[in-house]
Amino acid sequence: MSIQIARRLRAAAPGWTARADVIVVGSGVAGLTAALRARALGRTVLVVTKAQVDEGSTKWAQGGIAAALSDDDSPEEHLHDTLVAGVGLCDDVAVRILVTEGPAAVRELIELGARFDRDASGRIALTREGGHLRDRIAHAGGDATGAEISRALVAAVREDPGIDVVENALALDLLCDDSGAAQGITLHVMGSGQRDGIGAALAPVVILATGGFGQVFGQTTNPYVSTGDGVALALRAGADIADLEFVQFHPTVMWLGPLAKGQQPLVSEAVRGEGAVLLDGDGRPFMQGEHPLADLAPRDVVAKAIMRRMRDEGSAHVWLDGRRLGADTWLQRFPTILESCRTRGIDPVTDLIPVAPAQHYVSGGVRTDLWGRASIPGLYACGEVACTGVHGANRLASNSLLEGLVFARRIVTAMADDVVQQRPSVPHVGADALLPHSVRRTIQQVMDTDAGVLRSAASLEDAATRLAGLADADDATPSTEDWETTNIHQIASVLVEHARLREETRGSHWREDFPERNDETWRVRLVTRVGPDGMLSTRAEAVTGELQ
Repeated sequence: MSIQIARRLRAAAPGWTARADVIVVGSGVAGLTAALRARALGRTVLVVTKAQVDEGSTKWAQGGIAAALSDDDSPEEHLHDTLVAGVGLCDDVAVRILVTEGPAAVRELIELGARFDRDASGRIALTREGGHLRDRIAHAGGDATGAEISRALVAAVREDPGIDVVENALALDLLCDDSGAAQGITLHVMGSGQRDGIGAALAPVVILATGGFGQVFGQTTNPYVSTGDGVALALRAGADIADLEFVQFHPTVMWLGPLAKGQQPLVSEAVRGEGAVLLDGDGRPFMQGEHPLADLAPRDVVAKAIMRRMRDEGSAHVWLDGRRLGADTWLQRFPTILESCRTRGIDPVTDLIPVAPAQHYVSGGVRTDLWGRASIPGLYACGEVACTGVHGANRLASNSLLEGLVFARRIVTAMADDVVQQRPSVPHVGADALLPHSVRRTIQQVMDTDAGVLRSAASLEDAATRLAGLADADDATPSTEDWETTNIHQIASVLVEHARLREETRGSHWREDFPERNDETWRVRLVTRVGPDGMLSTRAEAVTGELQ
């Protein structure tokens, strides 16, 4: 199936210009870490963030950050667990970098001011989550790890006069020079003052740290700002995009009813790490026979088991039983989740929690090398927007914050060595386009129904046809809502194409018509690029390394 993607978003000419040595797009753990380390090299930094600087996806992370921090653990064991979760598609070298550089990155975060929970002896308190064979999840505020990390990083950024922050700004398109190297971005600032409306931020280094694209789906744990702007920007610019079919559905998201949409309340798997169990509609535990780790199996295993049970029972959800944890554990370890449940009329101390899978994380994104370089010179990516090869077909729990920390640090190291220079940008080549926000809900319904946890050739063909039909809508106007909808549609189109091509079940990609994993044919990474004519081309790259 031929797919065409517009090379740019339709927008007015920039009315203002800002300049810096480095542009960071995004204000989560990856983006702010990159900004701080770039400042340590003496570079001027412009941080562009879509909402307020403290409203990135990082603040929503409940469970924690994984690293081999105890004497009972080791990077080798963390490596093993990550490779197992990735089901044969991890880049072994990237994973080794993650687990060996991770502990130092976490300790640096502590030195910056992040306050992690401690045990009675004063050591960092560690717990376990799905897929981990050791207690290696550091957490803060019980279940508010992301919020604490965000607090520490935001405070450091605000104290640095060399970091300029532009809030309420949507990145639109990449600016490049006549050699194809990145030279900045166009953006729309939704505020007042000198930087308002369409502008251009110029720098020879652009670091994408925009997070994921949960809003491609109708039900997600992601905040409303997660519309895939970074991946779509890179796609339109001609960068390599990989592994979009591997969308992780968190198995335990609170079920709020059949009409619920948008960001849904997550119930961290750390709750299961403390002893909670999943029950079917008859109140029976059902994970014991699904995996040796039972309720602490990797997320794809748990999500699929829940979907099978829901389908067999004709139910909309299963139950999470955390009553055995007791009131003290809920209050001390999971205060945020406890409050979230109680505001919805559920007391997990005495009640079962209705849960079902919802979109949570994507393992793919802008393809990078081991130093965070994208395929366009001067363009880098880290965090969920990037595909470093660390996660393979399924992210191991709590590796995401660690990946953002580690690879943001590596980007700045590479940036110091790379030859980049400020040069004039040249006009975009290729057509522009825009879809009206009125079709966003249709896109999300298509993705929920046809490209969610359960996929097949028929459902994906239907999704591709329906998405292609929406591309003809012509009543859009340049606005945040319509630019976001266009990003969502472009990402959905590539995701569906990757899912259609991969005729196997592996990790977080589940094909009902190809239920088995096929290492002989599909131990490859699907990489897509858009050409000057706007047509997408997809190639398969072999994955090497230890097969788990």
